[in-house]
Amino acid sequence: MRAAVHRRFGGPEVVTVGEVRKPRPGPDDVLIQVHASTVSAADHRARTKDVPRGLALPSALALGVLRPRHRVLGMDVAGVVEAVGARVTRFAPGDEVIAMLGARFGGHAEYAVIRQDGAVTAKPRTMSFEEAVTLVFGGITARGYLNQVPLGPGVRVLVNGASGAVGTAVVQLAHHAGAHVTGVCSGRNRELVTSLGADRVIDRTTEDFTAVDLAAEGVTYDVIVDCVGNAPFERVERLIRPGGALLLVIADLPAVLRAGRRSRTSGKLVTASVGPYRAEDLALLVELAEAGRFRAVCERTFDLADVAAAHAFVDQGRKRGNVVLRIAEEG
Repeated sequence: MRAAVHRRFGGPEVVTVGEVRKPRPGPDDVLIQVHASTVSAADHRARTKDVPRGLALPSALALGVLRPRHRVLGMDVAGVVEAVGARVTRFAPGDEVIAMLGARFGGHAEYAVIRQDGAVTAKPRTMSFEEAVTLVFGGITARGYLNQVPLGPGVRVLVNGASGAVGTAVVQLAHHAGAHVTGVCSGRNRELVTSLGADRVIDRTTEDFTAVDLAAEGVTYDVIVDCVGNAPFERVERLIRPGGALLLVIADLPAVLRAGRRSRTSGKLVTASVGPYRAEDLALLVELAEAGRFRAVCERTFDLADVAAAHAFVDQGRKRGNVVLRIAEEG
């Protein structure tokens, strides 16, 4: 099968399209013919080994030391079930699905395998494959973090990095839950973030949201979601209400190691753990999408043949929502 392959770490040019062995499903596996995937920040980190401070050694164990352990990147897929293992009961050939492959990667290929009890569910009937795949990486990550905090009317949520794949999903899910949402992003993304449900937008290029004068403005939050990695607990503690939470989607090793102690001593939840990827979280995203309450956010779509260009675009660090990689033509 065709796949985007990288055999060494480096820039976008190390990713080329080649032939690799087609996976064979085991007894509990679902084989998916992939129509679309995304090129995410996780793919960037895996390809470049550009990881937060202190995580070089742990990431080397997961990603490879001298050569990539996972030569085919891509953490998410949307496609059609081609075959199932002998013990599979949840899916059948011909089913249209979306799935989160997670740290195993493998989505940037014509076929991918996932266990039937993994994070896989029916694709939204109202969306194309290219639209549906945008729900997966950002959506399931957002759900994993937001599952750890209470949301509802009266809850104030700030999303730092509100225009990325995870940020746009957090904004939509928090808004759907009835929370008051403040998004932090560049001015060019204000209209997008507002359209997704943000009640207020802070332009990060002109205002430091952590430097607010609480005596003058009195703005605090029940939940802060840091999707950028520049809002550690020390910078934002005073902005978090008693009993509130800091959800670190991106964090360096010191922040990860201190999270438990910060939680115990402050009475505010601090976590850098997304928890397990769950099919029920994907199913909720599908339900919201089919009801018109969760929107596909895609800035650009690239063909598999142009995968290096897709990586180069993501490397700029300014993408809005998702960058989709088209593996197979629809229809």
